[in-house]
This record gives sequence, C-alpha cells and structure tokens, in this order.
Amino acid sequence: MTPDYLKMMWRRIDFLRSVLEMGYNFVFTDADIMWFRDPFPHFHPDADFQIACDHFSGISDDIENKPNGGFNFVRSNNRSIEFYKFWYSSHETYPGLHDQDVLNRIKNNSFITEVGLKLRFLDTNYFGGFCEPSEDLNRVCTMHANCCFGLQSKLHDLRILLEDWKKFLSSPPNSIASGWRVPQNCSLDSLQMDLQLPEPTTTDNFLNGEISKN
Repeated sequence: MTPDYLKMMWRRIDFLRSVLEMGYNFVFTDADIMWFRDPFPHFHPDADFQIACDHFSGISDDIENKPNGGFNFVRSNNRSIEFYKFWYSSHETYPGLHDQDVLNRIKNNSFITEVGLKLRFLDTNYFGGFCEPSEDLNRVCTMHANCCFGLQSKLHDLRILLEDWKKFLSSPPNSIASGWRVPQNCSLDSLQMDLQLPEPTTTDNFLNGEISKN
C-alpha cells in the first residue's frame, strides 16, 4: 500500500466521523459491492455500528467475526462519534495499516465497552462476498468483491455475478436457484493468511482506552 492510499483511507474515517457529528446516520458502501435488495430490514435495530464481514461466525455480537470496512451502517450518537475518533487516532498506534486492519485490532479494546458502543456484525447470508458468498439468492441483499487481488480479476467476477443475478430474476418463480458461479478469478487465500500483528507504538494505557475525550 502506498502512503497516498493510506492517507485516503484514513481521511475517509475522519470524514465519516464529521458526518456523524452533523447528526446524520449513514450507510457506507464500497464501489465494488452489488446491491440486490433493500438492506434496511436486516440491520440490527439496537446497534450503533454494524459492519459486513469477510467471515461470519453465525453470531452477530461475536468479536471473533472478521469485519470488512467496505459496508457498514452507523447511527449518529455520542457512542459512535467517540468510536470513530478512537478508530482514527489508532492509526498512530498501528502505522502502515489501513482502517480495516486497525479495526480488527481494536474491536475488542476496552474503550469500546467504556463508551457503550453497540457493535454488531452483519450476516453473510444477507451481506455476502467472494470471501464468504451468500448461498441463498432469495435472501441476499449485497455481494462484495472482496478477497480479490487485481482489478481485472475483480471486474471479471463482478460481471459473472451480475449475469447470475439476471438469470435468477428471469427464472420461473418456483424454480430452484442454481447459485453463484463466483468466485473464479478472485482468490480466497486471504482467509487463510495469518498476518503478523505489528507492535504498538504507544503505551498500553492507550490501547486499554485510557485516552481523553473531547
């Protein structure tokens, strides 16, 4: 990742914090996510911050879920604002990492408990991706071209995804959906990679959430 790319990713987190401070809830979506249905009926009504997953354990509040920052729904309140401030400031603790990697490292931090953030992970049956495709085309809301390396591979599999969806829509009402033909060129190896966690550059007190609130 280039320094300019990292700056862009972290500016996005800071910008979204400002959106929350203006009192707006938001759905954030990456450009490589296809929407098939209205996702709002499947959002958790009591959550402040809910996010899609590369891997979903089956339990929405399981901290071992693998979040993906490409799709999330956030409600504006003091808890979510403080969380976004903490998330943004954590890029100094883990230099060289983008926002999703840092989120994976802070998701079980005591600061989140202290501010009372209600964090939920979205079910891949409704919010799937190439890492963990939604198998039921009758339920899927979104599909993300994640776990994919290279623009051409991503475009190739997204085109097939769209073809499969068009085929599903044109099929008779009582027919059995054949499912997705993807991923093909996109790799799922990232689920198997055990990345080394970098050493924090600030004190343990910071990681334990002992930071001042504005």
